[in-house]
Amino acid sequence: MKISSPAISLNVADVDASAGFARTHFGFVDAMSADGFVSLTHPDTDLNVIFLEVGLETFVPQSVAGPAGQGLLLVLVVEALDDEFTRIAATGATVVTPPETEPWGERFCQLADPNGIIWQLVQWV
Repeated sequence: MKISSPAISLNVADVDASAGFARTHFGFVDAMSADGFVSLTHPDTDLNVIFLEVGLETFVPQSVAGPAGQGLLLVLVVEALDDEFTRIAATGATVVTPPETEPWGERFCQLADPNGIIWQLVQWV
């Protein structure tokens, strides 16, 4: 199998709020959008983040069409984690976990977007 690029699709109550958070704080840009849907890309990675409005009739499978969130971490590996955390937190973003370092060398912090999606920044130290 050859995979050309990764993508994650998340159901959220307010597509514009999560997309705006991704654009403002992480530099994502719109790839495409429609009513209840936005697909974002980032100039530094092939990652595609998609936000879908909860309840879209086109969502398959309908059995799991509820909101994303519980147990989900959207993780981005970055350089200068502390600088990025300071910049984002200064805007009033919801801080879930301030920067801390695990014994195995993972430095991370977590921020929540307006829909409660946890964005985790990681830097290996």
